[in-house]
Amino acid sequence: MTTTPRIAIVGAGPGGLLCARVLQRHGIPVTVFDRDAYAEDRPQGGALGLHEDTGQVALSAAGLDREFAAVARPEGQEMRLLDHTGTLLFRHRPEAGEESRPEVDRGELRRLLLDALAPGTVRWGRYLRTLHPLGGGPHRAEFDDGPDETFDLVIGADGAWSRVRPLLSDDTPHYCGVTFVETGFADADRGHPDVARLVGDGGMVAAYDNRALLARRTGSGRIRVYAAFRGSEDWALEEGVDLADPEAVRAALLRRFSGWDDRLLALLRDTGTGFVNRPLYALPVPHTWIHTPGLTLLGDAAHLMPPFSGRGANLAMLDGCELARSLARHAEADEAVRAYEAVMLPRAAAAAERAARGLDDVVAADAPRGSLRHLTRHY
Repeated sequence: MTTTPRIAIVGAGPGGLLCARVLQRHGIPVTVFDRDAYAEDRPQGGALGLHEDTGQVALSAAGLDREFAAVARPEGQEMRLLDHTGTLLFRHRPEAGEESRPEVDRGELRRLLLDALAPGTVRWGRYLRTLHPLGGGPHRAEFDDGPDETFDLVIGADGAWSRVRPLLSDDTPHYCGVTFVETGFADADRGHPDVARLVGDGGMVAAYDNRALLARRTGSGRIRVYAAFRGSEDWALEEGVDLADPEAVRAALLRRFSGWDDRLLALLRDTGTGFVNRPLYALPVPHTWIHTPGLTLLGDAAHLMPPFSGRGANLAMLDGCELARSLARHAEADEAVRAYEAVMLPRAAAAAERAARGLDDVVAADAPRGSLRHLTRHY
């Protein structure tokens, strides 16, 4: 680059951290801001399969192949599809040496990326309130806690409800018509061996008539479970269910999945970790914006989509990698961002369309046949 721009990344998720790592490998200074008070301030979610054409490409560009191999779980690629009677319809078992989608816990991935950054790169407890354009590209960032700072390029890697996106796009996430309710088992192998055998080493989907139960292992022995169903975003309010009352939520879910095999109902009945309501949101497809000097987006801030096959997180990492490499390759930051957006936006639109079809296949009226179409396309 002819000059060294002042670069800020808002959001310390996989995409933002990956971008910062690749920038630093190319000698480009960067600061990451995150609203979390510290790295372990909140849970990072379950396991993620890193795809060989996206997430693994990004980690390789970051020089972290060896570190990833040390925490990856190839056995986590196993996937099972059942119907509501508990009948096994499809099973993918990874062969020896298969590395197309090895699993990694999201918390492990975050630690791996944080450890690879220069000390002080991430400033915790800094919530972006707004950005003020200063003309020609620079923006002044106003934070809830801490002094304002000015940057030549602000990269919005701050997820579904991005504070950067409104300066580029009027679009906001919309409800997809499907809600996930999350629960799980802290130590399934010892405390719930029947559940552990049902789920296997990786993930399991049981689908029928616009409902699905999804379960996935993490490296810590935990199994995360999601009850998925079509309906109103306000389903609990409409049914008079207090989401803060675990037993009320459990009873409501057991009613909704009434008639399913008892082994599957154990995923809801026997859990002791409580329930978290997670309605699914997505941005319009395609989601685009008019290029604006000094700003851009990556990951969910740019292309929020339903969480099927881990596309969103994998694409976020590839976004971060390609944006950083473009900045290292071009003489001017604005030229680099234009080149990045020209590739990222159409790629994201195609992936979002596939993710939406995947959601429709799994939580479908004709499930599990739709689910089988979805899974066999990916294994």
